[in-house]
Amino acid sequence: MQTRLYDYVGPSEIRDAARSLPSGAFIRSKPDIVEWLTRHSDDTEIDGTLVATFVIDRNGCLLVAPRRSEHVACAAGGPVLSAGEMTFTAEGDVTEVSNQSTGFCPEPESWPHVAAALESVPLPHPGGFTTSIVFRLCPGCRERNIVKDGWFKCELCGASLPEHWNF
Repeated sequence: MQTRLYDYVGPSEIRDAARSLPSGAFIRSKPDIVEWLTRHSDDTEIDGTLVATFVIDRNGCLLVAPRRSEHVACAAGGPVLSAGEMTFTAEGDVTEVSNQSTGFCPEPESWPHVAAALESVPLPHPGGFTTSIVFRLCPGCRERNIVKDGWFKCELCGASLPEHWNF
């Protein structure tokens, strides 16, 4: 399994503001996630699911926070093995997972760390990112980009983006 630690690459003002926010909740068992979901039931979607911000910390542990939380706050400012959003049923099963984190820009290849963390709890999951995002840093203007449909061009300045992850 590839082991890359992703450092925070987002705006410094978000990182600085996150220092005063609580970190994510460690999820070590099914009762942990059910209790967390109950405490955050005000955020439940119409279909009964709840979307959360998540990180997998450097030790392979799952941490969750409310959806609109910054990933860097969820990670207590530290590096992560993966980050994104996770959708839970009321029973704690995971129905959707993405690597959508513009603060850490994790690669789709970070999935095995997510799977290992979920299986250690254990929590049923979809077996892979249900939405997989490719991030690249523009070598020209230094803007973070999401590559869509294999189009490796910076949306801001038009420069070519590298084929390989480059943060």
